[in-house]
Amino acid sequence: MEANVRFTHKALVEQSRAGDRNAQYQLYGLYVDAMFNVAMRLLTIREDAEDVLQESFVEAFKKLDSFRFESTFGAWLKRIVINRSINHLRAKRMFSSSLENEGEPIEEDESEGADQVEIEKVKIGLGQLPEGYKQIITLYLIEGYDHVEIGEIMGISTSTSKSQYHRAKKKLIQIVNEL
Repeated sequence: MEANVRFTHKALVEQSRAGDRNAQYQLYGLYVDAMFNVAMRLLTIREDAEDVLQESFVEAFKKLDSFRFESTFGAWLKRIVINRSINHLRAKRMFSSSLENEGEPIEEDESEGADQVEIEKVKIGLGQLPEGYKQIITLYLIEGYDHVEIGEIMGISTSTSKSQYHRAKKKLIQIVNEL
């Protein structure tokens, strides 16, 4: 059964590469729900997840020639969805932070202010981490992926994911404590 599924998926990928719209639609149907769930875990807003999902499938179909069957099509597509989601979040953060810096500061309740200061420190710390560390921290702590999944997504071994996570966490703590 497993070999049949892989053969079917490989055949659909090959047909999609050749421009077969029906095969592309079938691939879309096989993966749309799972990839939507991935985007939702990262983005949490349905409309954003739907937009990123559609952009991801368009990108995947345009770049099918670069897919080499070194991983499953699903793992390859998942990496595209995650990267697009992360880029969407970055763009959204830059836009919202530029809006927040305009106008007068908002007065806060003192207890909320202390929590907000800690959250801001963590955000600043995350922003200062090297990109690889930031991605692993985000995928593990925020998105709830395990190290096997992170390794698959990022194209690294499980042990590399674990060691990079521990280094990233240590670095983040150091940065936050210095702020």
